[in-house]
Amino acid sequence: MKIKTLLVVAFLVAAFSSTAQKKQITLEEIWDGTFRMEYLDRLHSLANGKEYCVLNTDRESHTRTIDVYSYETGEKVRTLLSSADLDGINYFLGYNFSPNEDKLLLSTRITSIYRRSSLGEYYVYDLKSKSLTKVADEMIQEPTFSPDATKIAYGLNNNLYIKDLATGQTTQITQDGEKNKIINGITDWVYEEEFSFVRAFDWNADGDKIAFIRFDETDVPEFTMDIYGKELYPREETFKYPKAGENNSKVSLHVYDLAAKSTKPVDLSAFEDYYIPRIEWTKDADVLSIQTTNRKQNKLDLLFIDGNSLTAKKILTDSDDAYVDVTFDLTFLDDDSFIWTSEKDGWNHIYHYDKTGKLKSQVTSGAWDVTQYYGYDPRSGRIFYQSSENGSINRGVYSIKLNGKSKKELSVQPGTNDADFSGDFTYYINSFSDAETPWVFTLHRAKDGKLVRKIKDNKALLDQLAGYKTSKKEFFTLPIAGEDLNAWMIKPADFDESKKYPMFMTQYSGPGSQSVANSWAGTNDYWFQMLAQEGYIIVCVDPRGTGLKGRDFKKVTQLELGKYEVEDQTAAAKLLGERPYIDADRIGIWGWSYGGFMSSNCLFQSPDTFAMAIAVAPVTSWRFYDSIYTERYMTTPQENPSGYDDNSPLSHVDGLKGKFLLVHGSADDNVHFQNSMRLIEALVQANKQFDWAVYPDKNHSIYGGNTRLHLYTKMTDFIKENL
Repeated sequence: MKIKTLLVVAFLVAAFSSTAQKKQITLEEIWDGTFRMEYLDRLHSLANGKEYCVLNTDRESHTRTIDVYSYETGEKVRTLLSSADLDGINYFLGYNFSPNEDKLLLSTRITSIYRRSSLGEYYVYDLKSKSLTKVADEMIQEPTFSPDATKIAYGLNNNLYIKDLATGQTTQITQDGEKNKIINGITDWVYEEEFSFVRAFDWNADGDKIAFIRFDETDVPEFTMDIYGKELYPREETFKYPKAGENNSKVSLHVYDLAAKSTKPVDLSAFEDYYIPRIEWTKDADVLSIQTTNRKQNKLDLLFIDGNSLTAKKILTDSDDAYVDVTFDLTFLDDDSFIWTSEKDGWNHIYHYDKTGKLKSQVTSGAWDVTQYYGYDPRSGRIFYQSSENGSINRGVYSIKLNGKSKKELSVQPGTNDADFSGDFTYYINSFSDAETPWVFTLHRAKDGKLVRKIKDNKALLDQLAGYKTSKKEFFTLPIAGEDLNAWMIKPADFDESKKYPMFMTQYSGPGSQSVANSWAGTNDYWFQMLAQEGYIIVCVDPRGTGLKGRDFKKVTQLELGKYEVEDQTAAAKLLGERPYIDADRIGIWGWSYGGFMSSNCLFQSPDTFAMAIAVAPVTSWRFYDSIYTERYMTTPQENPSGYDDNSPLSHVDGLKGKFLLVHGSADDNVHFQNSMRLIEALVQANKQFDWAVYPDKNHSIYGGNTRLHLYTKMTDFIKENL
């Protein structure tokens, strides 16, 4: 009996010692790069289908190389270019190939404008002549090769230019560009942010025409931010920002003919062209495609424009009672038929149409969403895509015949699989991760998914993390409002079911988003692990309105952003609070952006459920947010005033009982600081005490220098003090 007791004691001591010896993640480590992962940087598949390029960096010599590797062997075949061999520039940040791969476009200096836009200094490197040519002396936008790589078109000061690489001559093709008035070929702020593109011009297949969208911002209201900087007086930054219900840019379509040196407008008056969110020439050099929507964005048209007569014809219409997402997947095949994705059957699927817009086949179908379209291989007649058919929190890679038959599973292990295909669809590099596995890169055969070889596995990071206290992320579902909501939970490593723990909820909750995903989530997950080891249970729930569960689940929040999401987060907190190991009196919630809108609402509207909340860069009224995003889900404030006001945190400040931390960057061009200032005033007038922090001159992401470390230290301290 004594021997058994001694053995048990020895085992417990050993187990405790093993746990005690493990380090705890610190905030400094999260933000100083301690847990840095390996990636394949700037991967580019060469047209030969046998090789790919990667951008490599030698930190000791401060040189960058574009190296070519064999798909089959993984061995480096050659170095295509080294910054050490270039005269005139010492370093380059990125590269792009010309269509025929005989030239490289190198970026050397990049200055961010907004989320996706930037100004840069660019050079063209000719791989045959080994010559280097500067595109422009100024910082320019979106330089793009012509199909034969003899010219480059780019944006500068709201106008479009073409540089002839043979003669060195530059031609300005628009003349009326002016800041905060007219933009040619580059999107305005709201298009960039909400339609996710910057380059609003495109070369045709023959390289003799450029189509572009012109934005007339004259009547768009201006927004001004103070930039405090380091000078004696702050400066003002003023830009056009259409808030919900206000004037948008007037957009028009134009085609420039290089031979005639003339620009002509395209008459779209017969169509609903309030927005033009996509522009792309087909494989036919005389046929331009555009996508147009009405202001409500519940009707999306695909138009074909004759490049000579400039007459437009409607090819396809996609409509929805709520809204239609603009597709990123329009792809033109060699026979002028095209691929399209749509939610018209209730789930996002792939469709094949002929050049007249007649449906040839619905390629995919089922109660799951296609999440990426990778491309079509004409040799095998197969389409390659990513979907959630292996479970809504997972992603798998598949192929299928153009007629919707003979589907094959390629990489479908539970977790997140993403593929990068070789130029001829012989191979693909699969990127895999799950909640316990950082990114693993492997090479596979495209025809059957068979593993060819391993490339990188981030084992060093896993080995490093083995020395830290961490906990498994547990996935589960919660039955709420007739739905099974996806959720995950992280418990402390020394979790004891007989104890009660405070619960800290993280969420985003925005339309079509997903926070509960079986993937390696990165920086915030390290923070959650750190909090778990401090004695908190961390939970994430995706409410109604989020994505990957079909059209009806996603669009139930139409006209009522914040209503059902708050109900679901509150119900989830109550349901989880019934578990014996969760202290229902110590439940907190936080979020950033839409998540901050949600955390504020949850604390104000459910004061007996939530004890504290943190809101970072929150929308506090959709009246303050931009037109395209907000009206897609809410229509205009003039049409739906109650939807805007009933679900605004500003309308519920009287309900605040718990502890509240509000954080914003003063130079947030996306969710303006105005949102927090209005909420602060409302809370003050309601005589509600709260904490708040402002980060000077920081944008929506609130970063730079020690900013993130400071922010997360502040939030961590607030949680420890109040939960």
